[in-house]
Amino acid sequence: MTVPVFTAQGAAPACSVEYSVTSQWDTGFQGAVRITNNTAAVSSWSISFDFGDGQKVSQGWNAKWSQSGTTVTAANESYNGSLATGASVSAGFLASWSGTNAVPTSFKLNGTTCNVDSEPSPTPTEPPASSTAPALHVSGNKLVDADGRNRRLLGVNRSGGEFMCVQGYGIWDGPVDDTAVKAIADWKANAVRIPLNEECWLGLSDIKPEYAGANYIAAVKDLVAKVEAHGMTPIVELHWTYGQYTGNSAGCSDVHATCQKPMPDMQYTPSFWSSVASTFKADPAVVFDLFNEPYPDRATSTSTQAWQCWKDGGSCPGIGYEVAGMQDMVDAVRGTGAKNVVMAGGLAYSNDLGQWLTYRPTDPTGNLVAAYHVYNFNTCASESCWNSTLAPVAAQVPLVAGEIGENTCSHSFVDQVMKWFDDRGLSYLGWTWNTWDCSSGPSLISNYDGTPTSYGIGLRDHLRAINP
Repeated sequence: MTVPVFTAQGAAPACSVEYSVTSQWDTGFQGAVRITNNTAAVSSWSISFDFGDGQKVSQGWNAKWSQSGTTVTAANESYNGSLATGASVSAGFLASWSGTNAVPTSFKLNGTTCNVDSEPSPTPTEPPASSTAPALHVSGNKLVDADGRNRRLLGVNRSGGEFMCVQGYGIWDGPVDDTAVKAIADWKANAVRIPLNEECWLGLSDIKPEYAGANYIAAVKDLVAKVEAHGMTPIVELHWTYGQYTGNSAGCSDVHATCQKPMPDMQYTPSFWSSVASTFKADPAVVFDLFNEPYPDRATSTSTQAWQCWKDGGSCPGIGYEVAGMQDMVDAVRGTGAKNVVMAGGLAYSNDLGQWLTYRPTDPTGNLVAAYHVYNFNTCASESCWNSTLAPVAAQVPLVAGEIGENTCSHSFVDQVMKWFDDRGLSYLGWTWNTWDCSSGPSLISNYDGTPTSYGIGLRDHLRAINP
């Protein structure tokens, strides 16, 4: 829902505002405000409006948010204070609500009042539909369902949601309709990992609106529902994040979420996870994978500093932005009341779990899982390494290999991985269910109807053999 804001008596507007409820659940919602300055340029700005139904802002981004009584104020950050004539700025927030969540009726930009034509209140999000996917929680070092039965996550990654939106091409790379999701289930997969982009989810202004905010969230929710409808566990994962990093092994020099960063950022990531967790907290079938492939170890020369950065974030050696650590993200998720299973990958692009047990974050629900990635070209890609570094972790907490793969266009390596994990009752997901050339990245399929590549045959036939 978008609400235009104008000055009174039909005069040329001093400002125009779009206010939207991006996502809404039983007790909370995600909102966004986009304001355009139609007067003289300003070097700082402040937006204010009043809630009428007892809504309370809890946190926000792209502005310093505060609330006094019913009045909400969003003041510029240091990096976005300048607002030229005709320029726009966007900011978002999370808030609680009850009743009707009525749209604010007036807005001010730097004290200039604009009157708003009232619009109907947004319709609350319906409770999650009944799902055939199991509700999951941690019991000891196992994932179990509501009846206490062991559950292994065996499936594929569905890439696209992390890069298509920020590159301006869409939301998914290829079809995600029911037929396409059924093709995954026909491989006897029981889990699908869904990489996401925090800037697209939060609807930041540099992303095309058709691929961001409410549209992006709706697309993710729709895919999650389709995955669950086919009895598969959706793993919602944060892949690309904000923050400029140009150090060792940098994927790009862009400050925006256009490549893999060494760690997530404190500026947006806690808000992302608060919003995602709020959206799915009523559905215990959804698993949260906190961050794709941390590599703070490439930014610093000491293992201790890297693991401390991994857990606690803050000012990390070699990383120029404030980092959100694993504890920050766990806290953001649990702060919403969500009890969903949470995955945390280790160092070296999630390939190093050597000190995971020492630095693991505190989770008051006990639903924490160790995440691991392995390819044939990784450092820890042998049984001896798995025995020495993975086995001790798997003895204490559930272990999920969120990505397995090889760049040989074959499957001899993943065959070894799957056997080692099968022998210990552990979980794994192949990268990736996309129709890419295997020489540029492990691609399981050549067609979204499920036609496997030579590499994909290994995973498909294995899943069908163990899940007949």
